[in-house]
Amino acid sequence: MTKDYIGYQALLDAALRGVVRDALRRIEKQGLIGSHHFYLTFKTGFPGVDIPSFLAEQYPDEMTIILQHQFWGLKISDDSFEVALTFKKVPATLCIPFQALTKFFDPGVPFGLEFKTTEAEVKPAPTKPAEPGQTATEATPLPPKPKAEGEESEPAAEKPAGAGEVVSLDQFRKK
Repeated sequence: MTKDYIGYQALLDAALRGVVRDALRRIEKQGLIGSHHFYLTFKTGFPGVDIPSFLAEQYPDEMTIILQHQFWGLKISDDSFEVALTFKKVPATLCIPFQALTKFFDPGVPFGLEFKTTEAEVKPAPTKPAEPGQTATEATPLPPKPKAEGEESEPAAEKPAGAGEVVSLDQFRKK
């Protein structure tokens, strides 16, 4: 496999994170309209993620939040967003860099994105070139299943798809 010196996956993920940023900017200005609501999954230990310690302890790796009925204080910057939510009747403000996102899903449409690069993958690391015939495989987790209204945010159960498997968007469409 030939080495990708341009970093197409990182470029694609950055562009798709821009879609999430623009969608959040729209609801920052006008609120959620129609059946739109968002599931945002992010790495809780990612640099720049600022969440209360009780959430970091409960979700040491990844967490999914839902922006639907009870959220406030949504503020969007170029690199991150901030939102206030309630967890077990305790209000908490979360600050999440867009680079920490692993999944985005709007079940109202339905529309979903999954991000494959992280900050460590975006920054070039000194590595030796792969030997001819070597390939890297990556398991791709499925998007979270929508939760019933009123259900608390919990980390999405990750079920890896086969390496290189194409996941159809039809699974997100209402039938």
